[in-house]
Amino acid sequence: MAELREKKISPQEEFVEKVLAVRRVAKVVKGGRRFAFSALVVVGDRSGKVGYGLGKSRDVSAAISKASKSARSKMISVQLYKTTLPFAVQAKHGASKVLIRSAGKGTGVIAGGAVRAVMEAAGVKDVLAKSLGSNNPQNVVKATMKALSKLRSGKQIAAIRGKTIQEVMGRDNAKAK
Repeated sequence: MAELREKKISPQEEFVEKVLAVRRVAKVVKGGRRFAFSALVVVGDRSGKVGYGLGKSRDVSAAISKASKSARSKMISVQLYKTTLPFAVQAKHGASKVLIRSAGKGTGVIAGGAVRAVMEAAGVKDVLAKSLGSNNPQNVVKATMKALSKLRSGKQIAAIRGKTIQEVMGRDNAKAK
């Protein structure tokens, strides 16, 4: 039941909400089964902020709204370089592994399912991604978010190392040789 549904919220909040999965779960009680729903939602502003949330409720719409609220509270900021990512990154969550590589302008989002939804919500326009291992949407989204949280800009890396951007990028070394 992995349906992709895109929804613009309100004009003042420029967030894009994508419902990745809605599952029906059952709890066995004395009188039979009690059915409930679990929803996985990705929310982003298409300019570097993205988050995911999981919501559970007795009806679908309440589960989706709970997941959306959770996603908005857990948003992270993603470092972008023009329309892509600054460097290749990989991460693992559970049995799911995600490899994400930067791509040239005009490449588009070459990624499947849950990774594609996260990238589009974050505003990444050119990227190559591969999902390995388990294709469970929850674990794939968590691995993708973990990978995106590892990204740093050139300025941040230079500040951490106590160097200038030119020293980090190796431009001075190329001229000296």
